[in-house]
Amino acid sequence: MCVGLLAPASPPRPPDTIERAAARVQSLGFSTRVAPAVGDVHGYLAGDDRGRVRDLNAFFEDPAIDAIWCLRGGYGSLRLLPELDLDAIRAHPKVLIGYSDITALHVAIGQATGLVTFHGPMPSREFTGYACSELERVVGRPEAAGIVGAPSGSEPAPRVVCGGRASGPLTGGNLTLLTRLMGTPYEPELEGRILFIEDTGEPPYRVDGMLTQLRLSRKLTGCAGIVVGHFTDADGGARPQLSMEAVLTEVLGELGVPVLHGLACGHVADQGTLPYGVAAELDADAGTLELLEPAVV
Repeated sequence: MCVGLLAPASPPRPPDTIERAAARVQSLGFSTRVAPAVGDVHGYLAGDDRGRVRDLNAFFEDPAIDAIWCLRGGYGSLRLLPELDLDAIRAHPKVLIGYSDITALHVAIGQATGLVTFHGPMPSREFTGYACSELERVVGRPEAAGIVGAPSGSEPAPRVVCGGRASGPLTGGNLTLLTRLMGTPYEPELEGRILFIEDTGEPPYRVDGMLTQLRLSRKLTGCAGIVVGHFTDADGGARPQLSMEAVLTEVLGELGVPVLHGLACGHVADQGTLPYGVAAELDADAGTLELLEPAVV
């Protein structure tokens, strides 16, 4: 199996990150091919938009590439959306893995083509045993993976924000990216879905603002349930703060749907893999998210 490595957002740094990432993927038993523009740098972008989207479209069309793994997030995936070759992607479905800024690609591709893609770890950093195991269970087996994202033991148990059970297809990702997609042709469809969210570098008052925007736009009204992962590096400095728990309770607690906080999702080393578009069941009282169908065939 050949895995294509590309950088649709920010450049992998330092330069030897690309070589080390390829070695990590090869250690899992795969061959790799690095996209031509991966080493390009255009300020905070991994080269210009044309090169980055050309790599992505070409990897989907290339029959020798079995899966596409994004090296890192950062910023830039949004700029590629108008130039995605959605017809080619639809005709050549492949595994696509990444998180953070890659949320934009997951949402746009999934909604336009129905392709199942994967919010999961990226090879620009070391894989933990937990992350590898979760990835293999979800992406490597043509069967329902069952409970996903359960804390590895290095994190506290999930906390119930609002109890109950719900089922529906999974969608979501990085909260900042989800709000940036609002009002665009790629605005996330949340009706009847289980929404999962995570972020990094966003203190409680900014998370409050983004969640409140989604609530005021009525995007959260039709959600079947909400799974909150981790908000890492969320220190607001000297600004007075509510706790993240208080924000989640006050903004999400009255939606009338189950809400669970603390799944292994986000900018953490022990990261679960969540497949977009796959039917799942959230049991907030039990603290679990369970996949009800296979993510791959």
